[in-house]
Amino acid sequence: MGFEQILFYGLAACIILLACLVVFSKNPVHSVIFLILTMVGISGEYLLLNAQFLAIVHIIVYAGAIMVLFLFVLMLLNLDKETEPIKSKLWQYIAIISGFLFMIVLLTTYGQSANLPTSHLTDTSLGDVKKIGLVLFTNYVLPFEISSILFLAAMVGAVLIGSRESKQDKDTIE
Repeated sequence: MGFEQILFYGLAACIILLACLVVFSKNPVHSVIFLILTMVGISGEYLLLNAQFLAIVHIIVYAGAIMVLFLFVLMLLNLDKETEPIKSKLWQYIAIISGFLFMIVLLTTYGQSANLPTSHLTDTSLGDVKKIGLVLFTNYVLPFEISSILFLAAMVGAVLIGSRESKQDKDTIE
């Protein structure tokens, strides 16, 4: 077993530990922080699999944007023990059964994956940023540009909606 495999399995164990801490943490803010660390660990796995573009996008989108959004929502909710809903035993049993069924699906999928061909795993440039960029800017340049214009329009619309003050709001301020 090589150094990369040991590093891969060690990082996978850390990711599983962090994911368990996400689930079992009592404080929701700590849970979000553990989830951010889990996402960073998953990005590390992508780097070990030579998928640099996927690792960077994973950090930017998930650990950067979505987790910060979760953190702000949790801080705005101002959760405490008085506002926490009462937990029902029925929902706990449903969660246990769902987890058990998910484990069965994972083990079945793992058993069937042993029969799949592995010839595509030998290509080391599969997740290379240069290769993805070349395909993106040659074959898919029109959809890329249309999506960038769409994102720009969405940002301008969000700024306009966020900064628009109605006449009533101006009159009440004065």
